[in-house]
Amino acid sequence: MSKTTATTTITTNSDQVPFFQVRRKLYNIIVRGFLRLTTLVTVGLLIFMIGYILINGLKHLTIPMLTTQSSYIEDTIGIFPNIMNTLYMILISMLIALPLGIGAAVYLNEYATNRRLVTTIEFAAETLTGIPSIVFGLVGMLVFIHLFGLKQGVLAGSLTLVMIILPTIIRTTQESLKSIPDDYRHGSLALGSGKWHMVRTVVLPSAMDGIVTGSILAIGRIVGESAALLFTAGFGLRLNSLFKSLQRSSASLTVALYVYVSERGEMEAGFAIAALLMLITLLLNFAATYFGNKLKKR
Repeated sequence: MSKTTATTTITTNSDQVPFFQVRRKLYNIIVRGFLRLTTLVTVGLLIFMIGYILINGLKHLTIPMLTTQSSYIEDTIGIFPNIMNTLYMILISMLIALPLGIGAAVYLNEYATNRRLVTTIEFAAETLTGIPSIVFGLVGMLVFIHLFGLKQGVLAGSLTLVMIILPTIIRTTQESLKSIPDDYRHGSLALGSGKWHMVRTVVLPSAMDGIVTGSILAIGRIVGESAALLFTAGFGLRLNSLFKSLQRSSASLTVALYVYVSERGEMEAGFAIAALLMLITLLLNFAATYFGNKLKKR
């Protein structure tokens, strides 16, 4: 009787094993197929968007358009002033935000002893990165233009951009500093280095890859920003020098895209500017990846 029961149990178990294997294989096939489908859809949408913009924009992106300014008399469109305004804003914003961001990150990671304060500042920085840029534009207009008396121009726009990119620089630099082993710090201090000498000669060079990557990503945020600049930088499409543009209405590339498409109905110019912005964004992403990997190898 016991032999019969044992035989029946073995037979039942041997019949159940293939069933579970089939179900597991079927589940893996379904999950793998779903993941492949989502990947294909994501990559397909990305390729379609980039290809559609480049195909419709590059054919209208001519040398005269890149090197001249718009003329109502000759009925021509030129975006050279907008390119220069964008470069002005990148220069001023990074000159202000980079020292502030790196200094704040170094203080929070290397000097601050109140962990509750550090946690609060980190939470505030992460919260600021999720605030819509149009809110920054409204605050920038109220503070820099109405309160401080600045005019719409590159300076007010750059100061607003500093508020936008500063949390990004702080967080990327801080995460890069946290990834450095404490043995580097202890070894430098054991050799007689002071705190600042250790930070300057050991910590910052080791974290340079993250700092450079964060800086390039911040530049990409500046290039692609439009909503905040509508309130602070203005819509001016004329070419000004750096010092004159500080207090004169000066449109960046993204603002010019909005003006030409929404107010003047120039779809060809809009696609051309969009293609240029796409190329700049791709170039910045490739540069961030390249320099990040190169500095890591060093």
